[in-house]
This record gives sequence, C-alpha cells and structure tokens, in this order.
Amino acid sequence: MTPSRIINLLRTGQPRETAIAQGWVRTKREAKGLTFLELNDGSALQSLQVVIAETLPDYDQIVKQITTGASARISGTLVESPGKGQRIEMQAQSVEIFGTADVETYPLQKKRHSFEFLRTIAHLRPRTNTFGAVFRVRNACAYAIHKFFQERDFLWVHTPIVTASDCEGAGEMFAVTSLDLQKLANSAKPVDYSQDFFGKPTFLTVSGQLEAEIMATAFSNVYTFGPTFRAENSNTSRHLAEFWMIEPEMAFCDLEGDADLAEGFLKYIFNYVLESCPEDMAFFQDRISDRVMPNAEKIINEQFERITYTEAVKLLEASSKTFEFPVGWGLDLQSEHERYLAEELFQKPVVVMDYPAGIKAFYMRIDDSGDRSRQTVRAMDVLAPGIGEIIGGSQREERLDVLEARLKGAGLNPDDYWWYLDLRRYGTVPHAGFGLGFERLVQFITGMANIRDVIPFPRSPMNADF
Repeated sequence: MTPSRIINLLRTGQPRETAIAQGWVRTKREAKGLTFLELNDGSALQSLQVVIAETLPDYDQIVKQITTGASARISGTLVESPGKGQRIEMQAQSVEIFGTADVETYPLQKKRHSFEFLRTIAHLRPRTNTFGAVFRVRNACAYAIHKFFQERDFLWVHTPIVTASDCEGAGEMFAVTSLDLQKLANSAKPVDYSQDFFGKPTFLTVSGQLEAEIMATAFSNVYTFGPTFRAENSNTSRHLAEFWMIEPEMAFCDLEGDADLAEGFLKYIFNYVLESCPEDMAFFQDRISDRVMPNAEKIINEQFERITYTEAVKLLEASSKTFEFPVGWGLDLQSEHERYLAEELFQKPVVVMDYPAGIKAFYMRIDDSGDRSRQTVRAMDVLAPGIGEIIGGSQREERLDVLEARLKGAGLNPDDYWWYLDLRRYGTVPHAGFGLGFERLVQFITGMANIRDVIPFPRSPMNADF
C-alpha cells in the first residue's frame, strides 16, 4: 500500500479505511495502556493523531524510541475521533521507526519559541506550525505566479545571476571574482580585471529587468522569477541580501497597462492562496495578525485607487499627521507616508504614478506632457495596507537619444550599455514592466512581521548560516 499524505487523510479519509502515514512526531502522550502521537508530514497544519495500544507487538520498545522529533511510518485503520477538533484518527497496527531524537537535546519542545530563537535553528524551524504554514503559502504563491503568467501567454525567461550591469544604479552589488583576494591585498597593486574570470568587473544581479527587456522585444510578453542580491548593509525587518524577484516585461505596453497587470496579478495570487491554503491562512489570522484576512479581502475585492505622486504629496501635506520624515515635492515617499495613504486615507491599495525624474532610475520614460519645471517619469508604486510599497514599475524609455542622455546624467557610461541601447536602434517599441519582491509578497499575505521569517534560509549582514 502506498503511503498517503496526511492532508489527504484528514480531508477525505473515512472510518474503517486502512492507510499508511509517515512523518515526524510533534507530540507524544502516554496513558494507561495507550500512547497518543501527533504525526505530521508537512502537508497540513493539523497533525494526524495516532493511537498505539499496548497490544501492539514490542509496544514498550517502540514507545520508548518514539519521542518528539522522531520519524516513523505507521500503518493502521482510520476511525472516528472522539477528540475535539479532529474528525478522524488512526489506530496503529504496525510502526516502523526511521530516526530517533534525543528528548534532552531536541530543540523543538512542546512550547512557544520566539522567532529570533527559531532563526538560529533554521534547519529545524520548518517543523513548527508557523513555519510549516509560511512555506506552504510561499509554495502556493510561487505556483500561482507561474499559473497567472502562463495563462496569459507570457514566456518565462531565465536571466543571468552574474552580470556586469547595475540596473538600479545604486552600486549596492556583490562582486564576483576568481582572483586571489589575499594575494591582491598583499601586493597593494590596482586590480587587473583582465586577469579575472570574466575579464571585467562582474557582480551578482540586483534585477533581471534589463535582460527581460531584451526578451520582450522578441517575445512581446515575458517574466522572470529568480534570485537577486543587494549588498545593502541594512539590519531591518524589511531587507534581505538574497531574495527572489518577479519581473514581467511587456512590449507595446504603457504605464496604465502596467498598472492594470499589477492589480490583476495581486488579486489572482491572493485568490489562489485563499483557495488552496485555507487552514494556513486561518492560522495566520488567528495567531499572527488579525489584519491578514481583511487585507486579503481588500486586495481581492477593492478596485485599486490611482493617484499621481504630485497628488499624493498634496494629500500628505494636507493631512493632520505628524511624520518622522519630511514631505515635499521631489522627496521620495517613505514607508510611513505610503502606509498612511493605503491604510488610513484610502483604506485600500493605492497606485501612485508619475514620480519626479530625479529620484528614479535612468531607464524610466520621461513624461513630456507635464510641467517641465517638475519633470516626472512614467513610474508607479503599488502601496498596500499593512506593508506599504509592494510593487514598483515603470514604462521604459524607448527613445534612443533620451535614454543616452539619462545614462550620462546618472553617471553611467553608455558604452557599457551598448546592447541595451541597440534595443532602441533596431525596432524600438513602447514597453513597460514591474518588479515584485517575492518575500515581500509572502510577508504581506501571511502577516509575518520580519522578512527573514518568510524565506527558508535568510541572508543578511553577518549571517550566511545554513
């Protein structure tokens, strides 16, 4: 008989059926002549209760070996459970133990552990209720992302992890080298990059956008979904050094079409997660944040508000709120400003469009229709209640002369972007796209306060364990 996933036994298993379940023991409780186990294989929030009777051969030896953290395969019969909150349980007929766990040293005992402590044992924290739920939702989000784009005939493209281009122009990039750093340090000579593996300075990518633009000019609609890196020395609950990004890019698309796709995308992801992970989402609502379900409902049911950056600044200046960071035209919106707009003023998702050119990247399209004294670019941010900015996007600058001037203005050498400029020389086309940090999305959906708790093995300053 093939073992069944515990989630299937809990949902559809019927009394008097025989079944095999396998997993890890969450708890063990002994009573007179009986031992009760909670067995979990990671497929569901709830564990399967297994009852082992003393009539089982080698009962004493088996019960002695089975402790919290041990792994086992158990065959038995499903019966109606007299216990509260569980429909069925299993009466064990045979028990096979794969691995034991020393009850004195196993870190996950039946008590609440802080998230800070659990980060120190990231190899074991997926076995807890909270992190089991987080990573099931993360999986559902990833599947829904591919499903959304594939249903709309987008091509999934794999962009390079090693790059010579700084898409964001911020310089916060991890260098990639095969040179002997200790030897270089001792020599006190300038670095000769011609001797390096790629013959030039290279870095871990901060974005796949520029390469996605290449592919969009051949396939029309594409998306990337892969790891990205920022060497930003920031120890906050919102930043990671390694994270995943979703970046669609659409040819023959303007900023309005970009915003339409972003809104539809978020609605689709939230709908899918609510349908596929109802128990996990109920857990987050009950145990993590009472805003989880209200925020999800706003994303799904509310039409996103759309305002310009200029209108946003006026609304912030007219509010009675006292902000820590100043508000003024030409200054970037901070998290407190974004959350005020989404949570207090509009109380739903907000798309802020047309930002000042001076605070945005070189590739964003200059808007020629506005006030020249307040030059803006066709950029947008999607702000969500509870988290602030969740998506950033723009219409890209498709005019060769304007793009060259923007590169120079950003202190970048156009020769380094010859291939990017070629896209404007040969069949240029209006195009647009956005970026969404995958961990930020999972954090928003689950209500988890720290972004390090929605990725299996977080990378942050001074932390590259596991």
